[in-house]
Amino acid sequence: MGSEAIALPALNWLVGEGISIAQVVGVFTQPDRATGRGQKIQPNAIKLWAQARGLPVLQPEKVGAPECEHLAALKPDLTLVMAYGHILRQAFIDTPKLGTWNLHTSVLPKYRGASPIQTAIAAGETGTGVSLMRMVLALDAGPVADVERVPIRPLDTVVEVEAKLAAACVPLLARALPRIAAGTQSCTEQDAAGATFCRRLDKGDGVLDFTQPAAVLAARINGLMPWPGCTVEINGQTVKLGSADTCNLLGYKPTEAGRVAGADEAGLLVGTGQGVLRLRMLQRPGGRMLPASEFLRGCPVAAGTRLPSHPMPELVAGRPFPRPKG
Repeated sequence: MGSEAIALPALNWLVGEGISIAQVVGVFTQPDRATGRGQKIQPNAIKLWAQARGLPVLQPEKVGAPECEHLAALKPDLTLVMAYGHILRQAFIDTPKLGTWNLHTSVLPKYRGASPIQTAIAAGETGTGVSLMRMVLALDAGPVADVERVPIRPLDTVVEVEAKLAAACVPLLARALPRIAAGTQSCTEQDAAGATFCRRLDKGDGVLDFTQPAAVLAARINGLMPWPGCTVEINGQTVKLGSADTCNLLGYKPTEAGRVAGADEAGLLVGTGQGVLRLRMLQRPGGRMLPASEFLRGCPVAAGTRLPSHPMPELVAGRPFPRPKG
């Protein structure tokens, strides 16, 4: 059960090297949605993968009694879920005799919820991972069977970390599925006291408050790339930021938060509440994402230019965020 391309390495392994361990008998995924600039109705990557292999595909708008009956008819030993996007009822979770298992892209109990990859990067984590969790009705609260960890490098965005996590699912499943099938897989209950929660992101999350430390801002920019993306107002234009880090301000005068100090060979330098932020990749409206050196040739930004600050919404909390209306 999945709706995003991050699950493809796991699926390819299941029908390749993993075929001696498990056989895929059916796929649940989200209905076809409007995507892209033209908003054309398109099947997602998981549906296309399943169709190419002649597997039955079900695309319900919600998982109810008919879907429980459909699942039971497939007679699965186990259901595997990754980035599916629907809430499952208890009867559905309980149908497979070996249980329903979720590949969650964080080291639980941290970052339960809808945006664990983005939030981990934006929070400045140096590592994350995939947790294989036995599903329960509470949000990402089930016992954890195993974890495969991956590093987060200083300039990693969601693109790089998601690719690492997708690949990490393969060794995780190769270890755990035989043990689950044999009944020897142990699970560890999560420490609820250490749980943190993230939420579904929206375009309003891409604002920056330059009174925050440079390290906080760089992590936020990288964590929200490519979507929703952080933006700044430069010379009357809304500019999208694609990559950032921090630097020492050697050779430049100290500058106040939000003031451009100048540029070096790697980026545009901006003062913050603590340290200097280096904007490495920038994109004008209607343009391409460019290295700062190329961007500045076509769109010069003078030292002393003020970049407005805006309060940054919280991305992580100690309790679940309210579900968005609608």
